Order: sequence, then C-alpha cells, then structure tokens
Amino acid sequence: MRVVDVMTTDVVAAEPTWSLKRAARAMIETGVSGLPVVDADDTVVGIITEADFIEAEAGRGPGRRRVFDTVFGDRQTRIPSIVEAAMTSYPIVVDRNATIAEAARLMADRKVKRLPVVDPAGHLEGIVSRADILVAFARDDAAIVDAVERGVIRRILMLEPSEVSVRVSDGVVRLSGQVPNRSDAKLLEELVGRVEGVVRCDSDLEWSFDDVAAGPTP
Repeated sequence: MRVVDVMTTDVVAAEPTWSLKRAARAMIETGVSGLPVVDADDTVVGIITEADFIEAEAGRGPGRRRVFDTVFGDRQTRIPSIVEAAMTSYPIVVDRNATIAEAARLMADRKVKRLPVVDPAGHLEGIVSRADILVAFARDDAAIVDAVERGVIRRILMLEPSEVSVRVSDGVVRLSGQVPNRSDAKLLEELVGRVEGVVRCDSDLEWSFDDVAAGPTP
C-alpha cells in the first residue's frame, strides 16, 4: 500500500505571510494540530504545529497556559507575529508513491506526527498522519486474504485463487504457488503490496516461463 492510498487530499495549508492568529484559527476550525506552509507556487516551504507555538511561548515565564492562549490572549508576548517566523522550515516530506511502511519509518525516525505529501517538484498533494497509517495497518488478516484472492488474483490477473496460496499474518502476506510468467509474479507482488492493510509482501512464487529474461518478442 502506498501513501497516495491513505493520504488526506483536502488539506488546509498556511501561507508564510499569514498571521499566527489566522493559522491558529485554521487549526482549531479544521481540528488539526499542524498545517503545511506553502508558497505562491504551492511548494511546501515549512510546517507549523502546536509545538512551534509552544516553543515560542517557552520564554514567557512560569506557569502553563493553553497553546492558543499565546495567540488569542491579551497579554504582551514575544511570540513572532507571522507564520514564516515561527514555522519549521525544510520540513520532512514524503513522496506520494512511498509505501506506508516507509512513511511509518520516517515518522518514527524523525519523531513527527504528520508528513506533507509532495510531487517530484515539491508541490503539496496531501498530508499523511499517524492516524492514517494506523487505520491502514489495522485491517483484519482475513479481509486482506479476501482482497488479494478476489480483487487481485482473480479480477486483475484472471488466475484461479487455487493456483496461488495466500497466507497473511499481522499484515505480512506470503505468496506461494506457480503462475504462467515471471512478469505475472512481479505484477502480483506489486499489486498485493498496494492492498490496504498489507505491511509487506513476501513471495515464493514460481513461474512456467521467464518472459523477463527472454525480453520482448521480435
């Protein structure tokens, strides 16, 4: 499964010149804790989160206040006034064709809760969060078997499910059996990897004809 399969495409993005009050209101109204920041070309240039507000608030003295009190409160504050001054520049982003496992590792390694999804030029296409990945990983193994057998093996490759054995354990798919061509095996592995809930696809598939090594027919 790829990031494009689970990402949110209806994304509210901030602009560098927005006031922090406007960014905070956008977060509250959309129920999110962070916004990607894009320039005039829709290129991701930063991200602003609750953590950025907290960091700016840290020097205000003892006592804890709600994050958005920093913006909406009446007291004087040293917090920057616009998004560009408070955002995290050069944010960690992910390609739309990255696997869910790759996105999960990136979040864990960089300790972030969300990743802007970009095209090769860096333009914003969506956002993927920990919750999106959790939903993808939570699919029942039996449902994955059914989706692979009916949706991939029978409907797309037009093979009988009896020709390929599909076993799933905690989202890890193991394929075995024999298919007509080596290219069929490669395609099957690729398609299974995109099925919702699949963590990884391992294959012991055999084939009758190696059409990959043989090359195109003259």
